[in-house]
Amino acid sequence: MAAVATTIGFQLKDKKSTRSSPFLGRKLEMKYPFQPMQERMISNLKVSVVCAGTELVVDFVNNLFLGVGVGLPCTVMECGDIIYRSTLPRSNELTITAPGVILALGALSYLWATPGVAPGFWDMFVLAFVERLFRPTFKKDDFMLGKKLGEGAFGVVYRVSLAEKPALKEGDLVLKKATEYGAVEIWMNERVRRACASSCADFLYGFLESSSKKGGEYWLVWRFEGEATLQDLMLSKEFPYNVEKMILGKIQDEPKGLVRENRIIQTIMRQLLFALDGLHSTGIVHRDIKPQNIIFSEGSRTFKIIDLGAAADLRVGINYIPKEFLLDPRYAAPEQYIMSTQTPSAPSAPVATALSPVLWQMNLPDRFDIYSTGLIYLQMAFPSLRTDSGLIQFNRQLKRCGYDLIEWRKTVEPRANTELRKGFELLDLDGGIGWELLTSMIRYKARKRTSAKAALAHPYFDKEGLLALSVMQKLRLQYFRTTQQDYSEAAKWVIGLMAKSGTEKDGGFTEAQLQDFREIEPKKKGNPQRNALASALRLQRKIGRTLNESMDELNQQRKSLWWSRWIPREE
Repeated sequence: MAAVATTIGFQLKDKKSTRSSPFLGRKLEMKYPFQPMQERMISNLKVSVVCAGTELVVDFVNNLFLGVGVGLPCTVMECGDIIYRSTLPRSNELTITAPGVILALGALSYLWATPGVAPGFWDMFVLAFVERLFRPTFKKDDFMLGKKLGEGAFGVVYRVSLAEKPALKEGDLVLKKATEYGAVEIWMNERVRRACASSCADFLYGFLESSSKKGGEYWLVWRFEGEATLQDLMLSKEFPYNVEKMILGKIQDEPKGLVRENRIIQTIMRQLLFALDGLHSTGIVHRDIKPQNIIFSEGSRTFKIIDLGAAADLRVGINYIPKEFLLDPRYAAPEQYIMSTQTPSAPSAPVATALSPVLWQMNLPDRFDIYSTGLIYLQMAFPSLRTDSGLIQFNRQLKRCGYDLIEWRKTVEPRANTELRKGFELLDLDGGIGWELLTSMIRYKARKRTSAKAALAHPYFDKEGLLALSVMQKLRLQYFRTTQQDYSEAAKWVIGLMAKSGTEKDGGFTEAQLQDFREIEPKKKGNPQRNALASALRLQRKIGRTLNESMDELNQQRKSLWWSRWIPREE
């Protein structure tokens, strides 16, 4: 019994003496000491057991747990071989391992990959809610209609001012009455205002007003920033000089010519690509990029994108239907759809947001807008393409050439007039980096087109051109050509530069050496790149089929647009 007492972890004390005495098998009775509550702490909980004049004190916390096997035997028995707890391994410490770090970095990369899972949840459940608490509120009667700025199939745009608050320093406003796609446009403009306000016009408020005639009208309010669109400026005979002071703030000292025009067009293209990069980074594809939808902001002296009624929010799947397209055929890419028609309809918002990086990388929907922007670049370089008839004729010619811009140039350049030759000369400045950027934007296959972010990193936007590139810029250029261009076009471009560098005597290459370079062709079959691409396409089709089968039932249950419930309603 003494062994049992030792295992349980208590001491026997005689009431009359402090000497320890063995347990003699007498009947136990429990006795709880009367102590103040503050002295009876869990860490020092003890119970006295009285048996025939002998008091048995049990320390439940420190000894009882050791008795059932938590402590080591020698610690329980107090044999003198004490092992301190500080020397034992701690199971609650965070252990950093290489696989754990890789997994954590992979998860973070996925959450922040375009269009952004983590920013999407933050935007929808935090920023959107807070914004609605502080944004201004308007109704139709608060405005005095002024000049009509434009009218289209989906609405009418007016320049307005506040009726009852003339002292309020809001400036002039723009009001749009949208009868169709109004809810979509309100959603898109609110998203843009929170994520990339500098990409689009300054949006203030949007609401739904009931109407007995048509059931309801959506009203959208912006700040007035200007009424001149890029289309208006391009139709002027003075273009691009009529834009020079607007975007640069001053008239350049250089005489009129290709170098001066190239610098103006360069600035416009940089602003357009910057605005597109802001939209694409947040998961929005415009789908209707054209000069009419690009307005010049007089306050910021930049071009901004307007008219988001046809845009698709691919972060949560709003305004995206796989087999439906909204586009202008004059500026649309050959594929017409921003994603494969086999892609399933968008599921619920949390599921769509979680899967959005996968679908984005599989389809690269932002390349649709890049093609349209490339056509705008062509129009700025070639005046004959600025009219509808000229652009339609160009699209027909390009289609006959298999959407190969280089083949189109070979076809039209020998019989080109003065305007066409001037356009080619403008694109060929600085070793042809302008033409290289253009060909990377206008391609038949969307996956081969450059992105807005990669285009902004192109050396075309360096002020001094190709000859003054730093070491890092040259490395960036080499990376760009490796990832964005195929071998044949890169080889032609490099060979062209070497031919201009002079003869062998001057340190350049002879014609025979250049011909040897031209005859080098890459292998087209069985290389790792083609195999990886084929595997990726097979995986894409498999994922598409799986998502389509699993989400059809959810899609059939959705009978209303859940996100339209957030739009304020005026009775």
